[in-house]
Amino acid sequence: MNKLWYLSQISIFEEMSREEIREIDQLDTIHHFNWITKNTFVQTPESTREGLYFVKEGKLRLYKLNDNGKQFTLGILTRGNIFGELNSFSFGTRGVYIETMESSLLCTMSEPQFERLMINRPQLALKFLKALSDRLKEREDQLEQLALHGLRERVLHLLSTLSAKFGVIQDGYALIDLPLSHQEIANMLGASREAVSSVMSELAKEGLVKISRLSVQLAVTILEESIPRNSTH
Repeated sequence: MNKLWYLSQISIFEEMSREEIREIDQLDTIHHFNWITKNTFVQTPESTREGLYFVKEGKLRLYKLNDNGKQFTLGILTRGNIFGELNSFSFGTRGVYIETMESSLLCTMSEPQFERLMINRPQLALKFLKALSDRLKEREDQLEQLALHGLRERVLHLLSTLSAKFGVIQDGYALIDLPLSHQEIANMLGASREAVSSVMSELAKEGLVKISRLSVQLAVTILEESIPRNSTH
């Protein structure tokens, strides 16, 4: 495994030179895990992990359960994303479930290691703040959708957001590179599966989405109207 290559793929390190990344690697600040298999809990509310974690490969889902055991998805993390908790720095992941959606590769940094890295590379602090700001903005958008819009608008906004982050454009549609059942969409929106299925059927009849058992495609026209696409892969 090319450890330096993996470090360069993590978003906060992406603009650094190979020499700078090698220097960070030699500081012995980052611990690398083995692959974690699909559907494995990285964290539960009873076992909140201390430290910062970097997703090198794979996808993880963050969610909470309400009193009735209903899931509510808070976010999906993929390569380059950060999560975790320090006394001095928090990504708001305390007390949530974090589960792998596919085989994933993580690395971690303890609080003393984080502080040592910030002393040696203070410019990284701005990147951490940017990552935290992006996470908070996603949460604000999510809460606004829940509070102000009907289910159809919330479904379209969610699919647009996921398409912008995980979409692969094919023949006028963005194929969302995630296993998306109607139940999973309902979990992300705090809605019932039956209500989501009804909305998805209407959108499919209108040609705005294409759906199969575990995949969703969104019409590019909707994606372009909803939010700017920052990236696809």
